[in-house]
Amino acid sequence: MNEESAVIETAEVDKRVSWLAMTVIGLGQALMTFNVSALPVSMNGFVASFNVAPTTVGTVIVVHSLSIAAFVMLGAKLGQIFGSRLIFRITCAVYAVAMTMMTFAHSLGVVFAAQILAGLAASAAVPTFVVLIANSYKGKQQVEALGLLGGIQALAGMLAFFLAGALDTLASWRFTFALLIPWALAVVYLGRYLMPLERIPEIKIDWLGALLAACAVIFISLGFNNLNYWGLLLAKPNVPFQPGGLSPAPVMIVLGVVLIQSFLGWSHRRAASGKTPLLALQVIESPPERVAVLAMLVIVGLGKALTFLMPLYTEIIQGRTSFQTAIYLIPYQLAVFAAAVLIVRLYGVLSPRQIARYSFIVVAVGFVGLAVKFQNEWNDLGVILLLIVVGIGQGALVTLLFNVLVTASPKRFAGDVGSLRGTTTNLAGAVGTAMAAALMVGILAVNIERSLIDHPTLPHELIKQVDMDNVTFISNEHLIDALEGLGIRPEHIIESVRINSDARLRALRLSLFFLAGLAFVVIIPAGGLPNYVLGQVPGGHPEVTRERVTIRSRLFRKKGR
Repeated sequence: MNEESAVIETAEVDKRVSWLAMTVIGLGQALMTFNVSALPVSMNGFVASFNVAPTTVGTVIVVHSLSIAAFVMLGAKLGQIFGSRLIFRITCAVYAVAMTMMTFAHSLGVVFAAQILAGLAASAAVPTFVVLIANSYKGKQQVEALGLLGGIQALAGMLAFFLAGALDTLASWRFTFALLIPWALAVVYLGRYLMPLERIPEIKIDWLGALLAACAVIFISLGFNNLNYWGLLLAKPNVPFQPGGLSPAPVMIVLGVVLIQSFLGWSHRRAASGKTPLLALQVIESPPERVAVLAMLVIVGLGKALTFLMPLYTEIIQGRTSFQTAIYLIPYQLAVFAAAVLIVRLYGVLSPRQIARYSFIVVAVGFVGLAVKFQNEWNDLGVILLLIVVGIGQGALVTLLFNVLVTASPKRFAGDVGSLRGTTTNLAGAVGTAMAAALMVGILAVNIERSLIDHPTLPHELIKQVDMDNVTFISNEHLIDALEGLGIRPEHIIESVRINSDARLRALRLSLFFLAGLAFVVIIPAGGLPNYVLGQVPGGHPEVTRERVTIRSRLFRKKGR
């Protein structure tokens, strides 16, 4: 780098440019967030259309997130080979196809296929967001753009909750996904205004690394998603296989963790031999970067768990509509958006370590408050305020941790940072949703079993009909219909409804307490995040720091001439 280019680069850091590129990138991010956010709110519509249990919607979300997390590292390399702008536009076109499949789906199988296709498209698109931002913005404007990217996710989630809830209540859930078809096509057209990036066609894809990463993500996600169906430790009767009598679920989770270690070891060997690994290990080589990934896993998982549990609470326990659920969740999403955008103002006052610890405390307190506040009778103001508390902590963390990862690595690794973010957030989304469903159903089954043992009034014949291996979250109305169909006496129906209502509420509250405990636990490792205030020291990756110091010294020498 000569002196003249150093001067120009330094000046460009402070130069503000048009937000047009961010608008296009934001529309792409919002498109993909809208789709997955609309799924839990459309729960009633899926149940009515396909006659499935409400927790099946959680499986759809897991499948979508799993498709992204498993292949996002491969998607990042495709962006480098063919150009991020081209991949961005192609994936949005594929998204239009997936949303067309959702709109006209005639079975749950088509819904699964559509969400897998959408997930595969997003796996290639997600890394391009970071690359396109890094290519379009510098310095403080880049930090603001990264904050906006996190805020846009919250804003799109809020819009999805509102529109999906309204359309599911007033018309059909299908109209929600029909709206995304012209949206996706519009983003394809607007993508032509993004700045093209230089392609690197000579990059060779690490296919073994891609296989190891994909298998690790798939095993971990499927393991968590089937803890209830296959057993927490010992195998249940309906398992596909039982190694030594154990449930396949925990075995798959352990195997997934082993495969992650194998992937990292293989990547180190590939890099040492001078070949390009699937993920540039520089983006996770320092302890602060690894802590940021861990913290991101937890906070995204907690957010997904909450947005899955809330529709269960409002629509199944409270018997309210999807639109009402959306209304209740809008303040939460607004809080996430506001915190994600405004937290950058504290970077000059508090260190990342302080912000992360305070934010996890706020999230934990919010979850504890929700667990205490949830009742069989809805409390509007109290629950909404506590959702806002959780949203503030979540929004602050998402932007902070993303910025820590981006600023810690040189610009040429932006695609790898994007793929790391995509893998982390979508694996966390799949695990968070699956964990919430597993907690709910598992605790629900235990509660119902305890209530039925030696029950003084319910007949033994009725208790024997309860299949404890297939307990699911069910509304009082559906339970009454089922019991009436069996010819159960009215007084026994009333008692069964009471047991179901109490068991559901206890399951929900205990699940929230568990999630609060998880947030509290992460406060300790969050101490590994950087402890400097922005502006005190030249932050970032050592290579970035050296480059900045060199640029400054050359600039000063030139001015002194």
